[in-house]
Amino acid sequence: MSKLMVNYTKSILERVSFDPVLFCKELEKALKTLLPYELEELVDWFFNFTKEKPELRKCAVYLNL
Repeated sequence: MSKLMVNYTKSILERVSFDPVLFCKELEKALKTLLPYELEELVDWFFNFTKEKPELRKCAVYLNL
């Protein structure tokens, strides 16, 4: 079940990536609902996904790294 939730979260984030504000909002929601080991996967995905999207990189502040 948890793998499905992480994949669902990624798909939502990909769909809203056209709007940095909405992307940050959805990322915040995901961080509140996912389990710690799921967050690790999401953080890895986030940095991979935003490699070429500097406007979305500013959302990294929500990751508390």
